[in-house]
Amino acid sequence: MILARQTKERWMRRIFLTVAAASVAVLLTIMLFLFNEGLPILKIAGWREFLFGTQWYPTAEPPDFGIFPLIVASVLVTALSASISVPLGVMTAVYLAEIADARVREVVKPVIELLAALPSVVIGFFGMVVVAPFLQNVFNIPSGLNLFNAALMLAFMSVPTICSISEDAIYSVPQGLREASLALGATHWETVIRVVLPAAVSGICTAVILGMSRAIGETMVVLMAAGGAAMIPGSIFDPVRPMPASIAAEMGEAPFRGQHYHALFATGMVLFVFTLCFNLIADHIANKYRQVGDATL
Repeated sequence: MILARQTKERWMRRIFLTVAAASVAVLLTIMLFLFNEGLPILKIAGWREFLFGTQWYPTAEPPDFGIFPLIVASVLVTALSASISVPLGVMTAVYLAEIADARVREVVKPVIELLAALPSVVIGFFGMVVVAPFLQNVFNIPSGLNLFNAALMLAFMSVPTICSISEDAIYSVPQGLREASLALGATHWETVIRVVLPAAVSGICTAVILGMSRAIGETMVVLMAAGGAAMIPGSIFDPVRPMPASIAAEMGEAPFRGQHYHALFATGMVLFVFTLCFNLIADHIANKYRQVGDATL
């Protein structure tokens, strides 16, 4: 009996190891392909001109391959989206977990989770057809397809993920911690702010990471709602073109293995490194606050 159980455990370990190794192998294969197709343009344009050049005209004669406006657009759209979605998602999670009664929670939470299932093309179409004319009329700007519109739509996509996971993290905090805080004379809000949130901060950080990871690499929304102008914006109401939108818009027109083709793959390579760095930093912050939360517990 014991021998059979040990054999079963060895096989399970091997199966899980094989699955994990396959995942790593797929990621490495994608990385090798991406870098193999993207590095040739750096020999032609030079990495300084490619990363910090302000002109993106890949079909001109001679072509310009400066992606600095695309990088700035991606950073600004992501940052503005985070400034909207993170407070909104976390505050909604606090309401559902600590304030709303069970009947309201049973209705609101499934609706929020259904919002996460909306296709990005639907959200992009909503931003292009409904939000863009509204922004144009309210703020009296030339075009409603701009940085703010794209950030708003990305925040709309990120809020359900942040809210749902944060609510689960807050709701899973042991009830004994709340009762002990209330027994010591703390009010309900003091308990939420000083006890519950610090104990759930690890899960909240994970929710933020997942929500913003979706926003960083999103293609269809920024392609439809950002305006598509490869320039450095002077305000949040200027049109922009983030890196994913540029790749999606131009890859079908780029000659195979041509300079434009390699430049788009190099843009994807930069986006990959950018996303990797964001996830590493976010994971470091999450681990740091996880230790704080464990100490609180």
